[in-house]
Amino acid sequence: MRPRPHVLLSAAASLDGCLDDTSSTRLLLSNEADFERVDEVRAGVDAILVGAATIRADDPRLLVCSEDRRLRRVREGLPPTPVKVTLTESGDLDPAARFFTTGDGDKLVYTTTGALPSVRERLGRAATVVGAGDPLDVHAVLADLAGRGIGRLMIEGGGAVHTMFLTAGVVDELHLVYAPFFVGQADAPRLVRPAVFPQGPDRRMTLAEARQIGDVVLLRYLPHRDD
Repeated sequence: MRPRPHVLLSAAASLDGCLDDTSSTRLLLSNEADFERVDEVRAGVDAILVGAATIRADDPRLLVCSEDRRLRRVREGLPPTPVKVTLTESGDLDPAARFFTTGDGDKLVYTTTGALPSVRERLGRAATVVGAGDPLDVHAVLADLAGRGIGRLMIEGGGAVHTMFLTAGVVDELHLVYAPFFVGQADAPRLVRPAVFPQGPDRRMTLAEARQIGDVVLLRYLPHRDD
């Protein structure tokens, strides 16, 4: 068994690196053609991970939208949509969020070992809650996912989660879509947080693909890994 899943990090950002703006309405950074591409990528993974802040801000469903793709997964002996995964240190999650209430697949919540009892009490039967160290350890999360049969993991944000996995050197593939505009707000959420990244100037990533998709561009990079 592979010691951890293949990790694919997927994000869309403005040209100045923002994942969203500061308004109460979600900023659309992509287009319909790219949403279809992302749905195809989702259909090819075993689990999708987002941070708790993304659940609170966007209330995502994290499902495979296409019925044909869901049926294809079922024919291959897979559940219609991937397992949903989130990380939280505070346990500030609403069990009525669509992350928990939509789809028939498993929902996994990783938290600190110290917060484990309170998070389990808060979420009840909405999800399986797992302790993953104090502080929360990316490697422990990935090892537990591998033990649950997760071979391919897709990460969909937000910036804190991107930073956590990139700085740990465990991202195998990076899909970045850039929208043709700037947000220009100093306090808008960013693609990553300030940190020391192993993918620095002396360890340049490999550009595997550059593709125009309507008015956005997809850049697919293969980072150097630390494992």
